[in-house]
Amino acid sequence: MTIHQISVFLENRAGQLAEITRTLADESIDLRAISIAETADYGVLRLIVDQPQKATSILLSHGFILSMTPVTVVAVPDAPGGLAPVLRLVADGGIDIEYMYSLFTHSEGRAYMVFRVSDDEKFTSLLHQSGIDPVSGEALGIQG
Repeated sequence: MTIHQISVFLENRAGQLAEITRTLADESIDLRAISIAETADYGVLRLIVDQPQKATSILLSHGFILSMTPVTVVAVPDAPGGLAPVLRLVADGGIDIEYMYSLFTHSEGRAYMVFRVSDDEKFTSLLHQSGIDPVSGEALGIQG
């Protein structure tokens, strides 16, 4: 089960992040997660929002370059070592983690981690075999 992440390519110049977040806020789009990675020349802003299709349309209409990427969200215990079993599962399965970050949301002693992995199908299968269900977009208040 995957969720759509929006990756926005940004020039490294002051104000770009503020512009994007203000644009989304003006359209009542709620951020669920935000991550930014940078190089010397550009940045990649990764967003999970409650209305990904609407956000994509708005950002494109404002001239931003973006892509939609499938990611998997996993709930882990919000306690020391809570993430370790999932990472061990990934390592034992020979799956590469391209990147990961956390959602803003915490619920009932659980933290939510976003994974972009080399083999999402294998990752999901290993999770299910271990009794771990990926979190659905619906559970996070994300519209299809």
